[in-house]
Amino acid sequence: MDTRRVALRTGHTLLLAAFVVFLAFPFYWMAITAFKRTKDLLDVSANPLWFNQPPTLEHLRVLFYDTQFGQWIINTVIVSAAVSVITLVLALPAGYALARLSGRRGRTLGVAIFLTYLIPPTILFIPFSRIIADLGLQDSLWSLVLVYPSFTVPFCAWLMMGFFRSVPRDIEEAAMVDGLTRLGAFVKVVLPVTKAGVLACVIFTLTLVTQEFVYGLTFITSSSHYTVSVGVPTFLVRGDVYFWGSLMAACLIVSVPIAVLYNFFVDGFVAGVTRGAVK
Repeated sequence: MDTRRVALRTGHTLLLAAFVVFLAFPFYWMAITAFKRTKDLLDVSANPLWFNQPPTLEHLRVLFYDTQFGQWIINTVIVSAAVSVITLVLALPAGYALARLSGRRGRTLGVAIFLTYLIPPTILFIPFSRIIADLGLQDSLWSLVLVYPSFTVPFCAWLMMGFFRSVPRDIEEAAMVDGLTRLGAFVKVVLPVTKAGVLACVIFTLTLVTQEFVYGLTFITSSSHYTVSVGVPTFLVRGDVYFWGSLMAACLIVSVPIAVLYNFFVDGFVAGVTRGAVK
């Protein structure tokens, strides 16, 4: 039995180590590429997994001083915050209403709302361009704030519908018997129980805004109004010349905070699902 336990623990440790290496390798590759010298990057005979020449900060200098990377990050944060607020304001009540709508109507309507999220952006950016032009929002971050919720709201409403369905109605009824209104029970009872879903919506919105390219390129023309997803490839890919070091540095700076948020999201999601309110 002791030998079997040791073998199981060893196998579990090796499997876990393999997953850790597999998931951490992209971050390692971005980090080492961001600090490698250009000659070291282009030398095919050199070891690509380590520094063959002394590290350099030249790629970071190019990223922050030769481009408007700092402004792009600020623009991305502004759009992400605005779209997250709009998404939560619209998706939470919609998801709650769908979850409490009894019968097949609720399920059918929920699937119909989710299907709108699956419409390809390449089909919609032309009519959206006409709307943005009529509103006079060309080359403005408000154009992105207006368009992005058309994708985040349907998905987040569908996502929150599943979380709200897991909350027993008895809890809401007990809160209303104690004197709360329907809105009060929703805010003070239902939302705290489903905070993992709310966090999932925020992270999904942040991820979409960070990586979306088509609408950002279509609606924004000034480089000072670009988001990270548009500015980085536009200025660091020039024809067939790729500034690999600066590209990887930008990817690393943007991806690490999102990865950390996802880490917290996984813990909150598991806690929200396994720790029910009835307990």
